[in-house]
Amino acid sequence: MSTTVKRHPERGAYDRETVDAILDAGFLCHVGFSLEGQPYVIPMLHARVGDVLYLHGSTASRLMQALASRAPVCATVTHLDGIVLAKSVFNHSVNYRSAVVLGSARLVEGDEKVAALEAIVNHIEPGRWDVARRPTDKELRTTQVVALPLDECSAKIRTGPPKESPGDEDLDVPSGVVQLRLVRE
Repeated sequence: MSTTVKRHPERGAYDRETVDAILDAGFLCHVGFSLEGQPYVIPMLHARVGDVLYLHGSTASRLMQALASRAPVCATVTHLDGIVLAKSVFNHSVNYRSAVVLGSARLVEGDEKVAALEAIVNHIEPGRWDVARRPTDKELRTTQVVALPLDECSAKIRTGPPKESPGDEDLDVPSGVVQLRLVRE
């Protein structure tokens, strides 16, 4: 499986509950694709519904054109949970949760397209679809939605304190984890 964690395999998680929780907690995913040999990574809003990750964008964007043509794609969501400060700069790190989804997306139309847009809007702000103006027919025509199946996905998670090198434990240098969290104001 291409989503098998190679570096620090002990941090890998392959159960859908873990992957889904990371996808659902994130607001922004990064989508990677290649066009004419040039790689691109574009930030996008997303929403997971069941076994599908929905993405949307302009029908004029090269990303959406590539996705609609079923080009291979990689979508990632990462949460930065803490800055890990060790006594040695070599051992500084971060605590994080990340999910990777690989596959080919399919173009979404009709009722599924509208339901996917509703899911994306409500993922960003629960209940927003019910209070904001709905898209016009023209807006729907200029917006493309694709569904990326969660058939090949994994998570990688790092938690915990710094890993100190032998001999560094007695250095008079502060170390530990600076916790980070996303706050809605």
